[in-house]
Amino acid sequence: MSYYDEAVETATWLRARVRETPQVGVVLGSGLGAFADRVEDALQFNYPDIPHWPPAAVVGHAGTLVAGRVRDRPVVVLAGRAHVYEGHDLRTVTFPVRVLGVLGVRTLILTNAAGGVNTSFAQGALMVVDDHLNLMGSNPLIGPNDDRFGPRFPDMTEVYSRRLRGLADASAAEAGLTVAHGVYAALHGPSYETPAEIRYLRSIGADAVGMSTVPEAIAARHMGIEVLGISCITNMAAGVLPKPLDHNEVMATARRVAGEFIMLLEGVIGRL
Repeated sequence: MSYYDEAVETATWLRARVRETPQVGVVLGSGLGAFADRVEDALQFNYPDIPHWPPAAVVGHAGTLVAGRVRDRPVVVLAGRAHVYEGHDLRTVTFPVRVLGVLGVRTLILTNAAGGVNTSFAQGALMVVDDHLNLMGSNPLIGPNDDRFGPRFPDMTEVYSRRLRGLADASAAEAGLTVAHGVYAALHGPSYETPAEIRYLRSIGADAVGMSTVPEAIAARHMGIEVLGISCITNMAAGVLPKPLDHNEVMATARRVAGEFIMLLEGVIGRL
């Protein structure tokens, strides 16, 4: 069975079980899973029960797909994702996005926990992603192109939709939230970056750094899906503060800002 056929089979499996075709997809990063609890009329599926679906084994990723409604919009929420550093290739990592595209999702909100490279950021800040730096050394589109997904050479001039970024700003203003904007750099991980690497990232224009999101954004744009990226700055990157980095700190910060994060996401979805 081809990669495309697997995506169709999985989408068909989901379509037979959800109440209505979702218009919006949301991928939740480390520690940000509380948003899934806000889905109304929710149906929940564990990743191991979904055909061909890659596991999410990292702490802070529940590994569940939730379908229902948010602000009266049909949505599908992925509480957790697979990562390249777990040993998956990029086609596997982006398979859920392929399925959502086949299922009918036309707007995708990608979220992540990220390290703050920009020294003006505070821990717990929410950053709307304006653009990205793919420093993972590869691309999910490498290999034969299946035209049923999208074109051989998709344009990446505006990976993160200007329209959706505007909706995020309007949602934040209405909720009384302050959001930053910036460039997200994606590296493989799983080790955190060194202070020298962070200085390099800062010098080439990165504001935040993480280990996800970019492959998913590329695959989504390949399929013509409109993308919004939101980073939660859960820790300052190596060398910014005189202390070591710890995943527990990432989780604690994500929990602390969960309320603001949920308000922002709900506001954006309500404006779609």
